[in-house]
Amino acid sequence: MVLWSKEQDKLSEMSAGAIETKKEAVAPAYHQSNGSVHPVILSESTQEGQQEAGEYELTEVTSFTDRGDQESDRSEMVVIDSRANAKGQREEDALLENASQSNESDDTNTDQSPVPPPLLKETSFSIGLQVVFPFLLAGFGTVAAGMVLDRVQHWQVFTEVSEVFILVPALLGLKGNLEMTLASRLSTAANIGQMDTAKDKWKMIVGNLALIQVQATVVGFLASIAAVIFGWIPEGKFKLGHAVLLCASSVATAFIASLLLGLIMIGVIIGSRKVGINPDNVATPIAASLGDLITLALLAGISTGLYKELDNNDYANPLVCAFFVALTPIWVLIARRIPSTKEVLYSGWEPVIIAMAISSVGGLILDKTVSDPNFAGMAVFTPVINGVGGNLVAVQASRISTYLHMNGLPMGETDPNEPNKCPTPCTTFFGSSLNSRSARVLFLLVAPGHLVFLYTINTMQGGHTTLTPIFIGCYMAAALLQVSLLLYLANWMVQWMWGRGMDPDNFSIPYLTALGDLLGTGLLALCFHVLWLIGDRDTDVGD
Repeated sequence: MVLWSKEQDKLSEMSAGAIETKKEAVAPAYHQSNGSVHPVILSESTQEGQQEAGEYELTEVTSFTDRGDQESDRSEMVVIDSRANAKGQREEDALLENASQSNESDDTNTDQSPVPPPLLKETSFSIGLQVVFPFLLAGFGTVAAGMVLDRVQHWQVFTEVSEVFILVPALLGLKGNLEMTLASRLSTAANIGQMDTAKDKWKMIVGNLALIQVQATVVGFLASIAAVIFGWIPEGKFKLGHAVLLCASSVATAFIASLLLGLIMIGVIIGSRKVGINPDNVATPIAASLGDLITLALLAGISTGLYKELDNNDYANPLVCAFFVALTPIWVLIARRIPSTKEVLYSGWEPVIIAMAISSVGGLILDKTVSDPNFAGMAVFTPVINGVGGNLVAVQASRISTYLHMNGLPMGETDPNEPNKCPTPCTTFFGSSLNSRSARVLFLLVAPGHLVFLYTINTMQGGHTTLTPIFIGCYMAAALLQVSLLLYLANWMVQWMWGRGMDPDNFSIPYLTALGDLLGTGLLALCFHVLWLIGDRDTDVGD
């Protein structure tokens, strides 16, 4: 802060814009943080001003010539505050123009605070146009993952250590627990302007990458423990070598897959913003398009390699597990440095761990079903039905979360445009809001999408089941029921979490995608049992 005292004999020069100053004793003055010149008049007596420090009269000066003889007893102080971000710039500039035409501020960035971005205005056609291509890409990724699972289910590690099947939904669910949650967080941050500057962008990227590595390592370790427990309880057998193999395979797969998919997600979101596409519509499907394929391929390859080392090297599996676990403190330190990820680091474990447990139950269903030769054809369709349901509900949850953030509603308060009571299926799918419109669009993609994926599998001679009309009907009924339940749950869950101060970007998607895995696997297993009971049995295709 700079203080000048203007002498009486220089007042005539101030009207022409030339202010000559002479430094005098510095006295306390009124502070005004509005970024403009503000005259402050001291009291009549300097001695009184010293006795009553801080009590000065703020006088609005409209003309320096009106002050007359009073200037002989007063000294004028001009306070220039170096801050330039206040709202009252225009009023203070008007005072300065009357005093001197040359004292106008040239700062053009101080008149208003940042304006929140406007709400997205999208039609059903624009939503569908942006979603359909990533949806198809994600669907073909799940088809590829299904073809991989259909082939590797006959590998030695899957037949000798059948608990690996329990890991499949849990690890494939990481794309919902981690990558889709990452995509939702970054999409929301990009839409509300938190990634507009290079500094903010890199902070979000580094912090979130470190965060998902911590979560992937912990979830992979816990998923292996769940697989060991679920495999041991029904059979009553426990093999330490198999348990260490499951742990090493799960942790290594989760770590590598999350790192690769996280980098892909960051590139997709940044690219979407540059070309003017809403990242909510494309990020989560693309995360799933490669997520299932990469994760399943890594699981099959790593578990096979480590299985071969069981007889030759007793230390290979423990060392692999210990290496990835030892890296966890490094990622924790990095994630703690970023405020947005620090909060998730401490509070975001509940949904991830519960979602892993839910997906592991689906893995137990898959293990017991695929182990039966009569239901071997289920393997190729499991990633498809689970992936499609998870992709669509992740898009919807991410959109609703972005809507709430951009609506300017404080977290912990309900949306006045939405009913306070539990939403009904009619309000979810047939309402007039933007979220109901997107739910209708996403639901209408289910049937044509699955038909394309089913005939793609059939054309590639995948699976062990012929596409009969009965099978297609049962399969489509299971898929439509799964997605309708998930979209309804998304509408209720996101609003419920927001009203209780929980960020839906961090909490909703893990639960929803895990429920999608459980519903998809359970309904598909039920479908195959019904087909077997009514006599539609076909296990020769693809052998």
